[in-house]
Amino acid sequence: MQERSERTRRRLVYAGAEMFHRNGYANATLGEIAAAAGVTKGALYFHFASKDELAEAVQQRGCALLHDAVRALREDGVSPLQALIDVTHWLARTLYEEPAIPASFRITKECGGAGPRGPVGARPVVVDFHGAWISAVCTLLRLARDAGELPAAGRRWESAEALVAAAACGIETMAGTGMSYGELRGKVGALWALLLPSLVADGRERGYRTEAEFLGAEAVRIGL
Repeated sequence: MQERSERTRRRLVYAGAEMFHRNGYANATLGEIAAAAGVTKGALYFHFASKDELAEAVQQRGCALLHDAVRALREDGVSPLQALIDVTHWLARTLYEEPAIPASFRITKECGGAGPRGPVGARPVVVDFHGAWISAVCTLLRLARDAGELPAAGRRWESAEALVAAAACGIETMAGTGMSYGELRGKVGALWALLLPSLVADGRERGYRTEAEFLGAEAVRIGL
């Protein structure tokens, strides 16, 4: 019984993510989400008392996937800077394959903060996926600095951090323009080919893989 309840909850979170991503928080209805999940509205309310709670569950899934991806890359033995490059490619891929990721960005944009930023009647969401993404990027970048991977940043550290953070946020924006995953993947690789020479010592950029690679680190795969 508990296993069936958990399966139902997962279906609701997945269906909610799809609807929030496709229609936005304000336009997604609980009736549509329940129908997409193949359950009754009563079953939905058993798991989530409101649309706010479901939206938070979607963002919690997005954050869990992000944290699992970073942890898997670090446990796989790659350096912090290579892990940062790889996690940006992970984001590019999951924006197309895992609805909780683009939905989490959209929920944060529509419901984050207080007052006029959120839709009428909605309370501010507790989870901030956009903040979680920036935090993951900056944490890996600082780990790379502490490991001695970023000597070229030097006294320009704040500028380097701001540039990398802005570039990482731009991945989600580019995905939202409707380009294909293949095109976005190429742009992320080109982005790192341009950034690396300004971050690492002369010639050391050749020691980093800038293109997407999904072999190894099996836990980074979607849904694991």
